[in-house]
Amino acid sequence: MTTDEAAIRDAAWAHARRAAESCGVDVRVLGGADVAAAQAVVRDAWGPGQVPQGVLLQALSHAGNAVVAAVRGERPVGVAFGFLGWSGGLHLHSHMTAVARRERSRGIGLALKSWQRALCLDNGITEMRWTYDPLIARNAYFNLVKLGAGVQAFFPDFYGAMDDNVNCGDHSDRFEVSWQLASPRARAALERRERSAPGAGQAVAVPADFDALRRSDAAAARAVRMAARERFTTLFADGLRPDWAEHGYVFTRASVGAEQQAARIGAARG
Repeated sequence: MTTDEAAIRDAAWAHARRAAESCGVDVRVLGGADVAAAQAVVRDAWGPGQVPQGVLLQALSHAGNAVVAAVRGERPVGVAFGFLGWSGGLHLHSHMTAVARRERSRGIGLALKSWQRALCLDNGITEMRWTYDPLIARNAYFNLVKLGAGVQAFFPDFYGAMDDNVNCGDHSDRFEVSWQLASPRARAALERRERSAPGAGQAVAVPADFDALRRSDAAAARAVRMAARERFTTLFADGLRPDWAEHGYVFTRASVGAEQQAARIGAARG
């Protein structure tokens, strides 16, 4: 490990500890019988149908794919877990982050992601990926602005029909993000340095609260979903990639490196 790499790793751990302290939690890696605590958080956040098997969580933890929990006192209030992948390059696919419903908007998600980042850098992994619903504005802001990740792909109906408490009855369109853990963009975001606005490009607005829309008017939400899907498909096909602006996305020309990475991922999955 070079001096620069060691400095980035040490700064990552310092940020992870500050993030946990700021929301009043301890972050722990769970294994063995303790994985039941992770199951309880997932049940509360996503519903009983989404609870992963305890044996699966134990296997992930045993293999080093950390099952990370945020704990207040002795009560788990958040959990995140993923697994290593190599499609398009070695990375941690952060499959699920769950925060107990009464604990949301307190910084727990940031603490969990930051802890995962530090663990990855400790083990020589410099990229994390995950998917999110592009119509959920707060998640777009969190992923692209607060963490400094970048969108690299769009997958319509990625998971097919879903039956969890949040997405039931809706399509599972997803953006996939790549978080380059040691990049200047990620470090600037986590250090809350001033962020330059996206350049001029193709704007795509999304509802301020799509969750509320699909609860109150399913037909209107479906219309928004289908229109956004068509627009996203066209823009990605044209080689454009989105960043987050004040009220939605701005699509601009992807860098050559980003285009090559997306092509590698597409080829590996095709």
